[in-house]
Amino acid sequence: MTQPHRLRIPAPATPPLTGHLPFADAPGVTDPIEVTSRWLTRGGRPWFPVSGEFHYSRFPAGEWEEELLKMKAGGVTAVASYIIWIHHEEIEGRVRFDGNRDLRRFAQLCARHGLDFIPRVGPWSHAEVRNGGLPDWLLTRDCTPRTDDPAYLEPVRGWFAAIAEQLRGLDRGHGGPIIAIQIENELYDQPGHLRTLKRLAQEAGLSAPMWTSTAWGGVQLPGDELLPLYGGYPEAFWTEADGGWPDTCRKHFFFTHQRDDEGIGADLRPTTVRGGDPDAFADRFPWATCELGGGMAVAYHRRPRLNAADIGALGLTKIGCGSVWQGYYMFHGGTNPAGELSTLQESHATAYPNDLPVLTYDFQAPLGEYGQYRPSYDELRLQHLLLADLGHLIAPMQSVLPQDRPAGQHDRDTLRWAVRADGTSGFLFVNNHQPHEPLPDRPDTSFTVEFPVGAGTLTLPSSPVTVPAGAYFCWPLRLDVAGVRLEWATAQPVCTVDLGGRTVLVLAATDGIGPELALDAGTVKSVSAPSGDIADIDGRILVTGLRPGTDALVEVEAVDGGRVGLLVLDAATARTVYRGEAWGAERLVLCADGVVFDRDEVRVHSTAARPSFAVLPAPEHPLVVGGGTVAGEADGVFARYTVGGGGEGEASAAPVTLVRPAGPAPEPSTGVLKRASAPADKYFDTVAVEYRIDVPEDLPDGTVLRLYWSGDVGRAYVGDTLVADQFFSGRVWDIGRLPAGAVLRVRVLPLHADARVHVPQDAGDAARTAAVTRAEWISSRTWAVRPPG
Repeated sequence: MTQPHRLRIPAPATPPLTGHLPFADAPGVTDPIEVTSRWLTRGGRPWFPVSGEFHYSRFPAGEWEEELLKMKAGGVTAVASYIIWIHHEEIEGRVRFDGNRDLRRFAQLCARHGLDFIPRVGPWSHAEVRNGGLPDWLLTRDCTPRTDDPAYLEPVRGWFAAIAEQLRGLDRGHGGPIIAIQIENELYDQPGHLRTLKRLAQEAGLSAPMWTSTAWGGVQLPGDELLPLYGGYPEAFWTEADGGWPDTCRKHFFFTHQRDDEGIGADLRPTTVRGGDPDAFADRFPWATCELGGGMAVAYHRRPRLNAADIGALGLTKIGCGSVWQGYYMFHGGTNPAGELSTLQESHATAYPNDLPVLTYDFQAPLGEYGQYRPSYDELRLQHLLLADLGHLIAPMQSVLPQDRPAGQHDRDTLRWAVRADGTSGFLFVNNHQPHEPLPDRPDTSFTVEFPVGAGTLTLPSSPVTVPAGAYFCWPLRLDVAGVRLEWATAQPVCTVDLGGRTVLVLAATDGIGPELALDAGTVKSVSAPSGDIADIDGRILVTGLRPGTDALVEVEAVDGGRVGLLVLDAATARTVYRGEAWGAERLVLCADGVVFDRDEVRVHSTAARPSFAVLPAPEHPLVVGGGTVAGEADGVFARYTVGGGGEGEASAAPVTLVRPAGPAPEPSTGVLKRASAPADKYFDTVAVEYRIDVPEDLPDGTVLRLYWSGDVGRAYVGDTLVADQFFSGRVWDIGRLPAGAVLRVRVLPLHADARVHVPQDAGDAARTAAVTRAEWISSRTWAVRPPG
């Protein structure tokens, strides 16, 4: 039976408030940033930024530039980073900005590659760092941190001065990349202190067009001085081991207009703290985010494991809810630096509720601890390409929810959907995915969207479809494509590219839903398609039965004589799309591996022996790779290039030698909130199983050792130096940056049967056996692709 889903779009809202907030860009900038009550503008145009968190002090400085280019290729437009005080001044009076702490160089690299920069200056950061980032020496003073206590503000003033000196000349007034500065983090009930910190930062010389604050937990802000930024994660390590999937995470897979998430950081918030009204800022500030979960850390007592769809579905749903700024935490993982006086991770030893690994801060992020590409990178890039091209249209559109929305957070029977629209056009969002509790297929589904009086009604598709379990997508409604009106498409817009003077809109099909294109006949002179059927029905040209792929280019001639292309890629191929400036033009590159664009060079990062990539529009001449020319071969409307020699790939077995069998699992112990504590160091010397792995002398740079393992906690050593660690959650364990010729000792403890530890259900039994069952070297090679000459 058909399930008609109806929604009526209200008349366009009154114009947003402007000029009501005390934010101002630097005088004379060519693209001034402004904040209205509903969206952001840049250069007078609605602007939809995408920010991604990358902690420079948790990653080798020599690799920053390439990783920033990876983020840019992934659609990130602004890089956010905590400036973690304890990383810079572990020893009082010795403030270090050398090596991996070189804040200024990191910001300059962002600027060099056209990336905005958002320093999160603290002084308290959290970031799963020891003391939330406050140095130990500060906590020994007779002062009350995170308050206006003069004895606390005095060292904070010096810290802000040090940051300001590093960032001098990198503000917008000097052509720099700093678009926003975050004050403190997760401070709920001290608006006066937030105001004080902003004043101290300004007095030190810091400036930006936007000053921000995290806003979850019903934060109380000092008037309009700080832009509230929100968050939402698909899972959480900070809840109880036996608490199940938290409702505060579950709600992010529904379309709603509730911005707040009372769950983030709730384990650090005293129960006596009462935040403000969670909707208090909805009429004065736009819905902007800084912590959409790009992944999730693992704590000892609770070890979430995410997949790419969890992250992609949450991101797309937030756009449908009304977000005008997609900010991800983390977008790039890292490794905690080795402290001189102590380890620097959050732990029970510093009275925090959670034990985190000593070193790894991989966060299951789209780009991993060693720069590994994850499938979530492809999921998010697909959405970011949409925002880069059409975000200026989406940002001003209001989010409208249907009346037939779910009855509550445990409703799995009602389709989840929403529309963002203005008075005449919009985008339809559907999410049929959530973690842990799969949602069913939705057969016989169609949508009716009633625009305001005079703008008409759309009912789509022409015949009902089944929305598959796990699907999430965005469909355009009345989208203008260079003068041709696309009434609807049952495929998600990706981006546009110029092909011989005509605009080509690329769309991504959804597995299980046949692509259908409906064109306004009044804007079309002729249509041709390589497959399927074309029919003129009720004033619309309907293209059905199109087989998506690299050759699925629908040619449209507009009534004004212009030509437009609609290219519908299959779902898998669409997740290989990159767009960037390459060899003198903006081009699309299809590649199953990593791609970065760096001036007139494109670099392909691949673990394959013979990687390939396809280009549109194709270069006029062969390309140069490794000193030799490579000619392209037709792949639909693309030209495909294959590089490299023969062979079976770059993964090779790593011999593993058992040195010592495991003893009995350590007895469980507990710490703060009676949560399970990580086993003491002594157990790794006594009862952990130990393996030896010899690192080859000729190990290529960038090679990662991948361990297939089970147990509770794993640690890896070179000599007596800890070089990697991990809590078991059923994932493989990657270890990078190993010195050639070294001997690696891997020690793994088994999990005690009585330990109150949450491990994903399919990995729970394995955790009780400490073992490395297989190891392999994963080598990634970089191919530089240049034009002739």
